[in-house]
Amino acid sequence: MKKITFLFLSLIVISCGVKSTESLLNTGNYDAAIDKTVNALRTNKTSKGKQDYVYLLEEAFAKAKARDLESIKLLSVENNPANYERIFNLYNQLHNRQERIKPLLPLPLHNEGRNAIFPMDNYSEKIVSSKNNLSGYLYSNARKLMQSNNKMNYRQAFDDLSYLDQLNPNYKDVRTLMDEAQYKGTDFVHVSTKNETGMVIPKRLQDDLLDFSTFGLNDKWTVYHNNRQQSVYYDYGMIVNFRQINMSPEQVREKQFIKEKQIKDGVKNLLDANGNTVKDSLGNPIKVDNFKTISVNIYEFTQFKSCQVTAKVDYIDFRSNQLIETFPLASEFVFEYIYANYNGDKRACEETYYQYFDRRAVPFPTNEQMIFDSGEDLKAKLKAIITNNRFRR
Repeated sequence: MKKITFLFLSLIVISCGVKSTESLLNTGNYDAAIDKTVNALRTNKTSKGKQDYVYLLEEAFAKAKARDLESIKLLSVENNPANYERIFNLYNQLHNRQERIKPLLPLPLHNEGRNAIFPMDNYSEKIVSSKNNLSGYLYSNARKLMQSNNKMNYRQAFDDLSYLDQLNPNYKDVRTLMDEAQYKGTDFVHVSTKNETGMVIPKRLQDDLLDFSTFGLNDKWTVYHNNRQQSVYYDYGMIVNFRQINMSPEQVREKQFIKEKQIKDGVKNLLDANGNTVKDSLGNPIKVDNFKTISVNIYEFTQFKSCQVTAKVDYIDFRSNQLIETFPLASEFVFEYIYANYNGDKRACEETYYQYFDRRAVPFPTNEQMIFDSGEDLKAKLKAIITNNRFRR
């Protein structure tokens, strides 16, 4: 019974597979139909249940080949160099399609007493010839693009040369041209700071803020420099303009509070409602935990100082000396330090609070240190601005 059920299910699966393959064939998706039939014929290819797949593969192969050859003929007649890539891909497609089918051959058609027919051709010379045509076209087109002063043309040239280098490694001076196209297609951005706060901004903060090696922002076509290089023409500028620094006074806030808690303090006799000792069945007094209330008077001190830095980030187009866009930038750093002393039993407060009893007052950070400590937050926000607002979109 199990064998019959399994056979029935297998027939259903094969029938569904054949119908979906027929649908692909009827809609012109020949290579998709070939993929399905090849997968189906990898096992038990000579069984009667797979005969439909063999017929479908024979038909799909013939129609796909005929269509590709006809496309090549039309593209060749046009004699347009822009068609070289399409012709090259079609010859590769013809070759690869044959290679997918070869491992399955021969494929018998039992009812006709013959093997399925798959005419195989050698496309090696056509592939080499079309690759050479394409290589020559890509090379000449890239050289033409690089004769302009347009960075976008250099980027297109780089992409064409990169493809050519993959297609035909070590072709002429492609590697040298790629380096040139990469350089001339790159936007160079000079980054600087400006101080309008009236306060001294630590040099190490400015240096750290402009250390773009830690930002990871350079991409394929954008490079940031914080030091001008004489040999570089800068397309854009980015100015981090410090506008205001607000520094709070040094404050010590005091707070006094009392904590109470009940703790176990030995045992005592259990008494009834009349104040008499309750005894067990043997006449012994019943003992219960004795609790007492403890308290602690805490004097808490909080040292507090804050620094707020506000700035703006200006994007400048050096080619037109125009302001492109401005983004606000702000950061706040807070110094807060707590210490405390007490009178009473410290067990009345939470153990996590004990750490404050072991502390004493510390020196407040200097204004310079506070400004510098705001730097990490400023860097993170500056990086977010640059990441989300590229110079060239």
